[in-house]
Amino acid sequence: MDKQISVVDGTGERELVITRVFDAPRSLVFRLWTASEHLARWWGPKDYTVVSCRMDVRPGGTWFRRMRAPDGTEERRRGVYREIVEPDRLVFTYMSVDAEGNPGHETLVTVTFADLGGKTRLTLHQAEFESIAARGSHLGGWSGCLERFAGYLGAALT
Repeated sequence: MDKQISVVDGTGERELVITRVFDAPRSLVFRLWTASEHLARWWGPKDYTVVSCRMDVRPGGTWFRRMRAPDGTEERRRGVYREIVEPDRLVFTYMSVDAEGNPGHETLVTVTFADLGGKTRLTLHQAEFESIAARGSHLGGWSGCLERFAGYLGAALT
């Protein structure tokens, strides 16, 4: 996998843009982002485990993930798919949910998949965060998630 990763911080104090190039065809990269049996194996920050993964990948469809952190605590995320353009783009809402099901702050995530002649440039944009600290937390989470994705993708290619 290509280790190239860049983070664009100057887009706005409360938005995040991460770009990474993967040495794999765009159709495969897109499929691994849109099929629950694959996504459940790589989603989440480093050392997290996906306990539950539900996805209805269509405009208006919902998604839900429950993850276990290394310390045993569980975190929940959910959202709604706003746009799916295979194999170019995914747009979905993203929010944390507490154990009682109460939603946190909602952001919008746009993931684009650009064909680079057999490689794929993935660009993730997320906004608008409640604070700069929340953006920083997501930077760490997404960076770990994309690293896990790279490892899973590499195994899928062998």
